[in-house]
Amino acid sequence: MEQKELRGLLQQVAAGTVSVDQAMTHLKTEPFEDLGFAKLDHHRAVRQGVAEVIYGAGKTPEQIAKIARTMLDRGQKTVLITRMSQEAADVVSAAVPLDYHPMGRVGIAGTVPAPDGAGNVVIATGGTSDMPVAEEAALTAEALGNRVTRLYDVGVAGLHRLLAHADDIVNARVIVAIAGMEGALASVIGGLADCPVIAVPTSVGYGASFGGVSALLSMLNSCASGVSVVNIDNGFGAGYLASMINHIGITQR
Repeated sequence: MEQKELRGLLQQVAAGTVSVDQAMTHLKTEPFEDLGFAKLDHHRAVRQGVAEVIYGAGKTPEQIAKIARTMLDRGQKTVLITRMSQEAADVVSAAVPLDYHPMGRVGIAGTVPAPDGAGNVVIATGGTSDMPVAEEAALTAEALGNRVTRLYDVGVAGLHRLLAHADDIVNARVIVAIAGMEGALASVIGGLADCPVIAVPTSVGYGASFGGVSALLSMLNSCASGVSVVNIDNGFGAGYLASMINHIGITQR
């Protein structure tokens, strides 16, 4: 149950169209559902404003399909599945309506909501090789009801490519800066924007990048104010946090 639906149920109780006992019966079935291999947290949307997300890696395609089917049957309109393989997508798509995006390894079951965030989320990458992480972030943000602008391959090795999108940078509500190598993009964007910047280090780079550790440390040591950092290759975490920032002050979700 989403916060909007809970508010509607309480309003019906207040108006007398739904009895207290009927509402109690409905709420008693909400906290979680035991599928044997998973316990679905149906109250997460009430607590956090966003329903549970399925982490696909490590789960069998059949497990993902059953979880997604159960969530949709319980009224969830959008089910986000991250780190999903093509094999899993083939199985799940036979069980539920699924839109699979191989670049970001993201599946979206059900329908994508209309954007209801306060502004625009910009997703920027240093290079084309960072696009898998960027697409995970962008698709996460879109599945959570945000308008997203993608600025790909605008790294500091050709700074003019980023500056050509200055309007997008200065008008963004929140920016996700994704880069491997030395991770300089986040500091540059942080020095141009007046909104929060979420930095995502990627594992892209040669040996001394240490699988993204160099970019991570560069971003953590950024001289630009207003830059926060998520874990290496964590596009989902960045997209989720960007959505939270973009929905601050919006209560009817």
